[in-house]
Formats: sequence, structure tokens, C-alpha cells
Amino acid sequence: MSSPFAVVGRQFLGHTPSWYKLLILLFLVANPLLQWSLGPAIAAWAIVAEFIFALAMALKCYPLQPGGLLVIEALVMGLATPEALYEELLHNFPVILLLMFMVAGIYFMKDLLLFLFSRLLLGVHSKPLLALLFCLTSALLSAFLDALTVTAVIMAVALGFYGVYHRAASAGGNEHDLEQDVDERHRADLEEFRAFLRSLLMHAVVGTALGGVCTLVGEPQNLLIGHEAGWDFAQFFLEVAPVSLPVLAAGLITCVLLERLGWFGYGAHLPPSVRQVLAAQAEENSARRGASQRWALWVQGAAALLLIVALALHLAEVGLIGLMVIVLITAFTGITDEHRLGKAFQEALPFTALLVVFFAIVAMIQQQGLFAPIIDSVLAMPLDRQPGMLFLANGILSAISDNVFVATIYITEVKRVFAAGGMSREHFDVLTVAINTGTNLPSVATPNGQAALLFLLTSAVAPLVRLSYGRMVWMALPYTVIMTTLGWWAVGHWL
Repeated sequence: MSSPFAVVGRQFLGHTPSWYKLLILLFLVANPLLQWSLGPAIAAWAIVAEFIFALAMALKCYPLQPGGLLVIEALVMGLATPEALYEELLHNFPVILLLMFMVAGIYFMKDLLLFLFSRLLLGVHSKPLLALLFCLTSALLSAFLDALTVTAVIMAVALGFYGVYHRAASAGGNEHDLEQDVDERHRADLEEFRAFLRSLLMHAVVGTALGGVCTLVGEPQNLLIGHEAGWDFAQFFLEVAPVSLPVLAAGLITCVLLERLGWFGYGAHLPPSVRQVLAAQAEENSARRGASQRWALWVQGAAALLLIVALALHLAEVGLIGLMVIVLITAFTGITDEHRLGKAFQEALPFTALLVVFFAIVAMIQQQGLFAPIIDSVLAMPLDRQPGMLFLANGILSAISDNVFVATIYITEVKRVFAAGGMSREHFDVLTVAINTGTNLPSVATPNGQAALLFLLTSAVAPLVRLSYGRMVWMALPYTVIMTTLGWWAVGHWL
């Protein structure tokens, strides 16, 4: 009989990716050796590099496990203290509240959002106009709601419509198997339909980034940055507007041009035969919608309006407003079962746990002073060059890593210099906008930097519409170039 250690060893060696084993080896051996031979600062830099590598490999393994092990090691090695981590968590508690309750609150608005996007897809026949509406609607919703939930709704719409047509076009077989072959007569229409859905999904996901950069609740790092700057909802919007609004306009123009020109995989139309099948199914669903479903849509719409007003007037912390939305929608729609409530929190809590790991790494960085020389070198430049350099530094790192982590590091260091009297309040505000836009806009380049893109890539709909990592990067490229270039120019010239 094998010993328990042998069983665990076989499980670890046989079921974990090679890069993960390498990271564990570094965790066990290299970092303590670096601390012993070269000092704690070098060991801390090694842990930061390994953590960024873990974030870049998020498609292979969720970063919570390797990142959590690195945090435990940092605490054991004395590179950070539990007290410093706890203080960091207390300082950023509004962001944790946002992820805990706002994401769950928007979960109960999914029916309303599904209804909205379904009506758009079937009601608009012009593809450039439809793409523009998908991008603009996603941007507006993401400015007030959670971008991941908006993305989840759009994916649900795409998956639902794909399933309806695929089953109608399938030549027998299991009607629930969306990967089965279709009748040859329908294959060309199915391929065109896949390209059509791919383009709409990409426009919508980029739209979440275009709108997410604009407001305090658009992305998790926005609330963190706004909290450090002391901005409420209205002030955050006004401070970021000189950069975010021109980029939003440019992004929407790019959306229309891509559909008109048919470049980078865009331009596919909805085949008439597919539209006919989807319209028939939509009419059937509408006829089956009862009084309770219609009442739920009205309740969700009223809650959405109340949410926007509460955010605009900053009536309470964002997370508490999300909790209010949960209570109101569930109370007036009869959702009182604990298990139905629990499903709403499943999407947010894994990332909430990962965010705690982010803050632990930031606590280590602060205690070891790792980024102080980098920030000091940037602040030694002429004042007019500093915003542009911070935008690029954030953008490059956000494209390969997680933008929340990058934003946390840079805003913490800039706030440290400001608190020490190293810059004026006006210049601090400018650098804060540079950090916010730098982590939001260039991060659309890859799924590693933008959570919504990663969410789409790892979803059930991505393989069905043939949306691979490489194709996603290619289709995001024109948006990346336009948004990064204009954002960098606006940060350097208009702030």
C-alpha cells in the first residue's frame, strides 16, 4: 500500500502544469536562498516577478493558489507582517465591499439585461449600427454596473441564440450537444453566424473597458484609486473625463469603421435564415412570459434607476448600495431561498479572495520599499512628462498582468509621495488620472490584463464561436492602438 506522501506526490506531479511545479520549486528553494545570500529586497523582487508570472498564466491556473503560496512565504520569511496586511485590507475595505455586494446585486438584474440585449440583436438590421449599440450599451452599463456581469449577460445572449440556431440546423444527434456537426446546407450560414457573434462579443467586451474607465464603479481599481484620491462619484467622472470621453468617442468610431471596412475579423452579418429562426424563438419566449416575469423586469428596472441615483449622489459606500439592490430585488420578486441567494456570490468571491492576495503583495512591496526608487525616478522628470510616463508604465504592465494589481501598486506609491509633501494636490490629481486610465485602456491588448476579456475567453461560448486567444488579441489590436495612443496623448496634453 502506498504511503499518503506517495499518493500526494503522484497527484501533484501528475495533475499540475509544468510551470506551476517550477513556481513551487522557486517557492520552496530559490526565494529563501535569495534572501539569505542577497538580502530581503532581492527576495521580495523575486516574489513580485513570480506573482506577475502567475497572473500572466491565469488561463492555465487561477492565480489564487500560486499567489497565495507566495504570500504565505513572504509572511514566513518576514518580508511582510500580518499586521501590515491587515492594515492594507482595512484601508481598501470599500473595494472588498464592492466585489462582495455590487457584483452579487447586479446578478439579480440579469433578466433585464438579457431582455435588453436580445431586443437589440433582433431589432436592429444594420450590422454597423448594431455593433455600435452593443459597444455603447456595454459602455453605459459598465459605467454604473459591474463589467463582468455585463459581459456574462452578453455571453448568455450569444450562447442562447447560438444554441437555438445550431439545434435547428443540426442533422439529428443530441440536441443539447452544441459541438455536433450540422447539416451541410446550413454550414456556411453557421460559420457566418459564428463570425457575427464573435464580432459582437468583442465590441461589447471592449465597450465595458471604454465605459469602465469613466466612473468610480466601472472597474474595481477605479474605486481603489478614487478612495486614495478622496473623490466621490461625480468628482471621479469629472477628473477622468478629459481622457475617458475622447477615448470613448474614438472607440465608438473605431467600432463602426471596423464593421464598415471588415478588417481584423469584423464585418460579418447575420444570415437571413438565422434571423428567421431566432425571431421565431423570441416570439415564442415572449408569448410564454407570464405576469411574474414581467413584474420581475419592472422591479429590476426600478432598482437599476435607484442604483444610478444612489451612486451619482454618493448616498453610501458603493458596496452598501449593492447590498441594498440585493435586498430590494429579492424582496419584491420572491427570492427568499438561501441557496438561490448564494449563487449570486459565486462569481465575485474567488476574485475577492485574489484581491486579498494582491493587497498582501502590496503590503510586502511597501514594507520593503521596492517601487519607491521607480516612482522617485519618474517624479524626478519634468512635470509635463510625468503623467505620460506613468500612463505608459501602467499600460505595459497591465497588458501582461492584472490591472487591479498594477493600479494598487502605483497609486499607493504616488499617494506616499504626496502625503510626504513631495507634490502639490493638483499634480497628484493629474497623476491619479494617469494611473487610472493607464491601467484601464491599454489592458484590452490581451486577456491577461482585462478581466472581462479573460472571462470571455474561458467561457463556454468562446470555443463555439471559435474565439481563441490569438484571435482575441488580433481583434482587440485596433482598439488597443487607438485607445492607448489617444489616452497617452490626452494624459500628456489635456490634463
